[in-house]
Amino acid sequence: MNSRRSFIQKLSAGIAIPGLVSFNPPAPRSKTINHTLQGEEFWDDVRKKFPLKDNRVYLNNGTFGPSPQVVLDSLQSSFVETNTSGEYGHIGPEREKLAEFVGIKTSEISLTHNTTEGINIMCWGLPLKAGDEVIITLHEHVGNALPWLNRAKLNGVVLKPFEPKPTQEENLDLIKSLVTSKTKVIAIPHITCTTGLVFPIKEISGFARSKGIFTAIDGAHGAGTFDLNLHDLGCDLYASSYHKWMLGPNGTGFLYVREEILEQVQAYQVGAYSDLGWDMYQNPPELKGYVPTAHRFDYGSQSLPMMRGALAAADFHKEIGKGKIEARIRELNQYLFDGLAEMRSQLDVLTSSEAASRISMVTIKPKNMNYQKAATLISKEGFRIRQVPESKLDAIRISTHIYNSKAEIDSFLEATERVLG
Repeated sequence: MNSRRSFIQKLSAGIAIPGLVSFNPPAPRSKTINHTLQGEEFWDDVRKKFPLKDNRVYLNNGTFGPSPQVVLDSLQSSFVETNTSGEYGHIGPEREKLAEFVGIKTSEISLTHNTTEGINIMCWGLPLKAGDEVIITLHEHVGNALPWLNRAKLNGVVLKPFEPKPTQEENLDLIKSLVTSKTKVIAIPHITCTTGLVFPIKEISGFARSKGIFTAIDGAHGAGTFDLNLHDLGCDLYASSYHKWMLGPNGTGFLYVREEILEQVQAYQVGAYSDLGWDMYQNPPELKGYVPTAHRFDYGSQSLPMMRGALAAADFHKEIGKGKIEARIRELNQYLFDGLAEMRSQLDVLTSSEAASRISMVTIKPKNMNYQKAATLISKEGFRIRQVPESKLDAIRISTHIYNSKAEIDSFLEATERVLG
């Protein structure tokens, strides 16, 4: 840890202020990414595109991803345009580009408000009956747990929760071992919200399809971290949001429904643009059917400004490069993991040591201090982190994104070491 500490102190005066961390990034200037820069200089330039304040270090992207200025500008200009013209517009072009961003057809994407909305659509839409089994983890976010618990309560489906293993191979083998003739759905997260564990979704999806089992994935932490291509991933359904790792506006999300299973997923909440026609003058009144796309699930008027904000976030990722962003997220995650691993006498690292089984989050548990007290003290040092009471972990989660720097991580490690003594 000494070499790390000496490095941070050589960076510049004013980086670490006792009781408060201040990195003083310049205010956003050019909206264009400077691709002539390399290494940390490039990512410093990326940071300048965010209006994040410099009075603390934001390490909680797993909950909410602050937007870059281009997203905020897109929202503002679209709201002004909409409200000065009186034309709220349609989202066809935005839908097409957002579908392309995750490697799917325009007909396969439903534009929702958040991940949980998408999960409810797939949870209730899949054809299940009493006694059918759904494999799920003990590390679910409430947004995936509650819909499935509700369907189990009301429809009698049987949930089979499991404790995740630390490696991808072990988790694939474990899921295979849980499958019976009654298993109908594997409903797990791409990345757990608890420890940031990455499941091998491609391999799980391939196995599930060979058994006639649906894969319904909570992708809250998948879009914007991975260079995501959902056709390549191979799952049947995938729900995500734009307000986390995509760095888009709150209240925007999407649901992917694989074209081949569309007619097996029942639409229960419908409205304008869900139908092929309806006639109240028929006797009896007639609903002629649903549109032959996943658009049937995002019924009614959509907010053009919000979808333009989501598209601006996607364009921001594309301008940097999706593969480049994934590599940077992994680099920061490894840097953070290595630093925390050096504090074994003070804390336990609950996140998998296998690089393939993590990407953007590290979760720790103090050994000699209550986790809530430790989190409060670390927060007072100038860091935004998240407590993890879920799954009986009683731990602390740190999640980093492209606006973070290694210098910020170093300062966090110093503060954590100081707090935990």
